[in-house]
Amino acid sequence: MNDQDIITIAPGKRSGKPCIRGMRITVYDILEYLAGGMTEAEILEDFSELTSEDIKACLAFETRMR
Repeated sequence: MNDQDIITIAPGKRSGKPCIRGMRITVYDILEYLAGGMTEAEILEDFSELTSEDIKACLAFETRMR
């Protein structure tokens, strides 16, 4: 599965922001947690529905959007 399969955009969900697998967790939420100093392990502990691949997909998405 590549990041384009993980990151979804739906106009009615979170105002059309890119989300992870249709959940209400946005790419920007994850990037803000990482920028704030949270580790991948801490994020995964706080959000049990996420996977390591989800976080990697957020980083790849952000890189593509630069």
